[in-house]
Amino acid sequence: MDIKRVKDYIYWLYYQYLLITCSYVLEPWEQSMFHTITVTVFAMVVYTAYVFVPIHVRLAFEFFSQIFGGQPESTV
Repeated sequence: MDIKRVKDYIYWLYYQYLLITCSYVLEPWEQSMFHTITVTVFAMVVYTAYVFVPIHVRLAFEFFSQIFGGQPESTV
């Protein structure tokens, strides 16, 4: 893949992000604050999903396996 095409595609994605969030109308210092807050919130959501979703999936699996006739863990 051509490097220029990849670079143009990344610029296009960034431009789409600016259009969707309407942050292209902000001043540069406002844009940097907006991007900082957006990246921070996104990172916190990803971290929370990484830490807590597997726990809840495991608990839901155990709950539904007990409801639908699964064997208790002590007999396995």
